[in-house]
Amino acid sequence: MIMTSPAFMAKKPVAVRDRSVGHLVWVIIEYLALAIGALVALFPLYVLLVASVKSNAQITYSNPLLFPDVWHWENFSTAWFFNANSSSTSESMGMAFLYTAAITGVSVFLSVLFGSFVAYVLSRFDFKGKKIVKVLFLLASFIPSITIQISIFQLINQINLFNTPWAIILLYSGTDIVSIYIFLQFLDNVPKELDEAALVDGCNYFQIYGRIIMPVLRPAIATVCIIKGVAFYNEYYIPSLYWSDHYVISTYLDKMVGAFRTSWGAVSAAAVIAIVPTIIIFLLLQNQIYSGLTNGAVKS
Repeated sequence: MIMTSPAFMAKKPVAVRDRSVGHLVWVIIEYLALAIGALVALFPLYVLLVASVKSNAQITYSNPLLFPDVWHWENFSTAWFFNANSSSTSESMGMAFLYTAAITGVSVFLSVLFGSFVAYVLSRFDFKGKKIVKVLFLLASFIPSITIQISIFQLINQINLFNTPWAIILLYSGTDIVSIYIFLQFLDNVPKELDEAALVDGCNYFQIYGRIIMPVLRPAIATVCIIKGVAFYNEYYIPSLYWSDHYVISTYLDKMVGAFRTSWGAVSAAAVIAIVPTIIIFLLLQNQIYSGLTNGAVKS
């Protein structure tokens, strides 16, 4: 009788309305926080885009948030055809893009290959010291890279790879604990019985890796490729030290900044051009990135 009393019937809609209002408030707060975060992330890019169509005088004296009345599109042609090499050999931004694409492509391929090999062994085989190997990979990520640069430089110099693109590729091609764990998350969802059935059918371990493991790892491979590719694309220290005679995108932008006079409009335009490929790649592969970071974490 209490459940059907008029007092109870009057209070229930109020509670429902309170919950709906509270939920709406939290949704508004969430979207407001996301909007603020997006603005914080996009604000420097907007300022860079504005500066890319200004002259030095306009950059110095005008409002950095307002586009100029006269846009200086020549900044983009200056940025693209700037001779980054002080010798007789001309290296434009197009050549820097080619160097960057070649080095990044080979390095990402080798890094993904080695990382998936390591994850395959750690996931599918039991051997003494397996846990120690995982711990060693984890400990290696805690070592500051700057503390071992002298040893790395001496090693690169002794094997005669200094001032060659192969030095950069060699240093980029190593795997890391992040890539290994991303691969392991996916491999843990694949039953080992598939490997055993393939062995019974006459496949060897390399055939199992190519026919069973690799198709499963496609989302993870896309994720690792993006993470590694962006890191290699933005890397400045290694190319500037080990291949100083030629330029990738990061060192090309640095070369445009002169000691006495710098066209900051052209530098900004070059930065805008350099950002465009990463944005396009992210927009094309964003679904694979998200699935690679989340799907492997849920076991079936």
